[in-house]
Amino acid sequence: MKESEYIDKKSLRTVIGSTAEWSELAKDCVCFANAKGGSIYIGIEDDMDVPSPDQKIDENLPAKLRKRIAELTINVATHAEILIAKNGGQFIELKILQSLSTIASTTDGRYYYRVSDKCTPLQPEDVMRLLTDKPAFVWETKKVSNVNRTDVDAQKLQQFVEDIKASSRVSSFVREKTANELLDYYFMAEGKHLTNLGVLWIGKRTDRAKLLYAPVIQFLKYDENANRINKIVWDDYSLNPKEMIEAVWSQIPDWKEGIEVSDGIFRKFVPSYEEEVIRELIANALVHRPYTTRGDVFINLYPDRLEVHNPGLLPTGVTPINILHKTVRRNDHLAKVFYDLKLMEREGTGFDKMYEILLSNGKEVPVPTEGHDRVTVTIKKRVTKNEVITLISRANDEYQLRQKEIICLGLIAQHTSLSAIEFSKILNLQQQNAIRDWLGRLPGLGLIKSRGKTKGAEYFINPDFLKKSNFKGKTNLRKIEDYRLKELIIQDLGVYSASSLSDIHERIGREIRAGKLREQLNSLISEGKVMPNGSKKFRTYTLNF
Repeated sequence: MKESEYIDKKSLRTVIGSTAEWSELAKDCVCFANAKGGSIYIGIEDDMDVPSPDQKIDENLPAKLRKRIAELTINVATHAEILIAKNGGQFIELKILQSLSTIASTTDGRYYYRVSDKCTPLQPEDVMRLLTDKPAFVWETKKVSNVNRTDVDAQKLQQFVEDIKASSRVSSFVREKTANELLDYYFMAEGKHLTNLGVLWIGKRTDRAKLLYAPVIQFLKYDENANRINKIVWDDYSLNPKEMIEAVWSQIPDWKEGIEVSDGIFRKFVPSYEEEVIRELIANALVHRPYTTRGDVFINLYPDRLEVHNPGLLPTGVTPINILHKTVRRNDHLAKVFYDLKLMEREGTGFDKMYEILLSNGKEVPVPTEGHDRVTVTIKKRVTKNEVITLISRANDEYQLRQKEIICLGLIAQHTSLSAIEFSKILNLQQQNAIRDWLGRLPGLGLIKSRGKTKGAEYFINPDFLKKSNFKGKTNLRKIEDYRLKELIIQDLGVYSASSLSDIHERIGREIRAGKLREQLNSLISEGKVMPNGSKKFRTYTLNF
């Protein structure tokens, strides 16, 4: 039993005796209520899957739990009961229902939200975002009262059934269902009527057009002077989400453009914009947008970049910085349909896949940004280093690299070297061992090397592998050895006495990390070879011999 977006575990001590932590439990209940609901298993330690076999629960404790949570929270609905584990030990399952139309809080006015397996406090702006998101939680399963479940587009329903039955991501139990049963299973119908999700996917065009904010996609192409030179719009509501993705890919000729780069004795075609990246971007736009917010999806193509604009903001708990790691689903059931039909990557791995593809083709990683009413993802067209393509291709052919290993190798190759701090910033890695986990087998395979420790560590491609791969990247000072950097500093101060750190940095080379330069300056100071003068803001350095 692993803690997740929907499951948490608490020791029995949380609710018993003088050490009881009722306020912490109330906070966790608020987290689940504001997210998708969940269960807290009380009486199971964090590192255990079952309670102690001799553990017994007071039969009055569930009622006490419900009463105390009601006293400490607002808009939180719970249900508690005693369960018996396979080993005979007892524990309590405290179920917290999702608060669909209101925002839950503690009685002292604090708001929290469940993100992955963590409880996160909400700032005032997050509370307003959550309030806007609330209607989106129930949009998919809301019945369309004037659309009977038999009022479907027969061709779309048949195609949906065929796609499900042909999908390797679907169990045989699901594939054996009838068309009518599949509508219930995927929440496309309830009782006698279709839901909003059903109308969106297998409904008739006239009914889809009546949905409050059915998706519309606009493709706009601009020239070097920002003049619009092409426009394609899918706004007649005749297409369901799957068909819209196919239309975007097949009807825009620009996707077929690209360049050829040398790959050993062969030539490799690198498209300007990779098909998997385009499909993932459009799938994300359709799946993660709030269908209770007005706005079209815009695909803006410029000479040097592609921008996909999606109406609405990121879900609560997700930011442009942590988007690579955080997963908060806004449209659960639509996301499941997309995943089961192989229209998008597994939940939470879409950006990983885009990183892998783009870095493998020597390009920069996607850049998400958030405005006041929309999210934009920018993809650069240019191949930054042709040599990276050959390098990763050779490493992958030889060692069958994993996705995270390809991402790390591509990032290091593009930057020549990366410090631990730079690595953590690019990938938003918070935990101490996260870099090692992402690097995986790369050090052991001899593909990358490092020098320094912890935050001062620096990673670079093994020079032997670079030679073997005929990597001809540009020479710079990023990987300069410490002793050589010290000599450069001494030589520089010998000519330019009383210089600031920024002046030294500018003359020696901006490609050297400022932190690395500062480290070696401090080392020279401790050795008595350099003397600092003045306060931190106005500090200068001179030779001491």
